[in-house]
Amino acid sequence: MKTITILIPAYNEEAVIDKMYEKLDSVCGGLSQYAFEFLFVNDGSTDRTLEQIKAFKEKDSRVQYVDLSRNFGKETAMLAGFDYAKGDALIIIDADLQQPPETFAEMIHWWEEGYDDVYAVRKDREGETWVKKWTSEMYYRVLQNVAKVKVYPQAGDFRLLDKKCVAALTQLREHERYTKGMYGWIGFKKKEISYIAEARAAGETKWKLSALMNLALNGITSYSTMPLRIWSIIGFIISMFAFVYLTIEIIRTMLFGTSVAGYPSLIAGILFLGGIQLISLGIIGEYLGRVFVETKERPVYFIQEYSEKEMKKEMDVSDDKDKESH
Repeated sequence: MKTITILIPAYNEEAVIDKMYEKLDSVCGGLSQYAFEFLFVNDGSTDRTLEQIKAFKEKDSRVQYVDLSRNFGKETAMLAGFDYAKGDALIIIDADLQQPPETFAEMIHWWEEGYDDVYAVRKDREGETWVKKWTSEMYYRVLQNVAKVKVYPQAGDFRLLDKKCVAALTQLREHERYTKGMYGWIGFKKKEISYIAEARAAGETKWKLSALMNLALNGITSYSTMPLRIWSIIGFIISMFAFVYLTIEIIRTMLFGTSVAGYPSLIAGILFLGGIQLISLGIIGEYLGRVFVETKERPVYFIQEYSEKEMKKEMDVSDDKDKESH
């Protein structure tokens, strides 16, 4: 019997986590030809999320949990899930029930047909404003144009991954993570299905505007150097205009003398060029900051508690690096 791990990252989801477990129990109970592991990753919750997960564990041997030492973010929580998953395949689903577990059967069907990455695309989003839908569409359009790898619009983390895909993703240990781009980068045989995203069953979204902006920035800077190239081109164009303007001013001064009449335009030009320089330095700083973080080679996360008392995988990675250095 094949085993399928259901990975559920959770952060302060006490209002909905019980409904999520009941839905998983119901859906997976109808797929009796497979064994299931419900792997909850508690991402440093400050409410009763972990206590509820432990209660599930006491009555259901399928439930496992990884408790991170603090809130590292969903991207890192998923990496922890990849590290500790035991299944022949893994399905990632959010704890808020916006993604229907009823889709599992279709995902598993295509996996059995030979596909390694069965990803679900949102056909519609209930409970979201048109502004959020429009900005999301525009972002993915821009990202697809600048990224060197294929990023699938409206395809989030809700997907089934074969264990070979999971093994590949666990080898990508960068801190500034954008997993949606990693799915395309690792390759493997992919299949698209669709679903309608429902409104949250309970609680509030944990994705604030600042977090979404940071994720969007990671998506662009992790898979493209296009921003650096764009500002190189802009700098070259402005330099050419500045050289032409300087030439004209020199000739005019030689022919007609000088005056202070152009002082306002001079100040405007200095401020404009100064702003361009600061923007370009900021973009360079974003890339440099990511290099700085990665060169520290710190572990991506730490585990507070694992349900099977085998808190070793992340430590094993560090031990192996130490042995290689010696």
